[in-house]
Amino acid sequence: MVASEPVIWRVRDRELVLGSVPLLMGIVNVTPDSFSDGGQFLSHDLAVAHGLSLVDAGASLLDIGGESTRPGAQSVSVDEEIARVVPVIRAVAEQVDVPLSIDTTKTDVAQAALEAGASIVNDVSALRFAPALAGLAADEDAGLVLMHMRGEPRTMQHDPQYTDLFGEISGELETAAALAEAAGVDHRAIVLDPGIGFGKAMVDNYRILAHLGVLARVGYPLMIGHSRKTFLDPDGSYAPIGRLPESLAAGLLAALGGARILRVHDVAAHARALVVYRRWLEARP
Repeated sequence: MVASEPVIWRVRDRELVLGSVPLLMGIVNVTPDSFSDGGQFLSHDLAVAHGLSLVDAGASLLDIGGESTRPGAQSVSVDEEIARVVPVIRAVAEQVDVPLSIDTTKTDVAQAALEAGASIVNDVSALRFAPALAGLAADEDAGLVLMHMRGEPRTMQHDPQYTDLFGEISGELETAAALAEAAGVDHRAIVLDPGIGFGKAMVDNYRILAHLGVLARVGYPLMIGHSRKTFLDPDGSYAPIGRLPESLAAGLLAALGGARILRVHDVAAHARALVVYRRWLEARP
């Protein structure tokens, strides 16, 4: 199901047009322990330079996070998370004109990030860990990404099971979106993420990619975060940074399925792949 009619994502004073060619959200992990590039951009200068390079490579948005959500990850304190991300957000916001997203499940971190220049809150718990994030997003007129996850990062991959994969994901995301709207978040400010790799068995991730249209029926644009994840290489033949071909394949499958945003590490390569995808769309009857 190729996404057809463009939709608008309201992000503070901006209206982002989400069309049939997905926008790229570049990942900036200011962490020592993220699964793919943990520690690589932990220093302020390296993180800022990396964010700027992702924009130059074609990122329409940046997602900046200071706490790893990889399987088995341990939480960090609010103060530590703020210390990692706020200086980076402030510096990047001064140098580029793209929306910045704070990847957090903590209200105080999100508040500090929004004050520093972020305009989107990306909550991997879909308001389960901090329901007050909805009210904050409403008060700040921020965009809000709600991602599906079973359990918490520390335990989410301990034999995840579903009786009705699509019914449960859709239902839980729909409930989270309704809570957000009840708190005052504009319907057009919400994007949903089915949470590939977050409390999902390997086959579940492929089923999600194969049936994104089912999840799109909830009525919000979809973001997909597939980049470098283990489901692409379940035998562990390659280090995460070596999974570029698999990531590109999954990104194009997500685009074909109707994803409006791709959250990726390798922005330049995905941008080139989407050029081909755009040409293919234009050549269709």
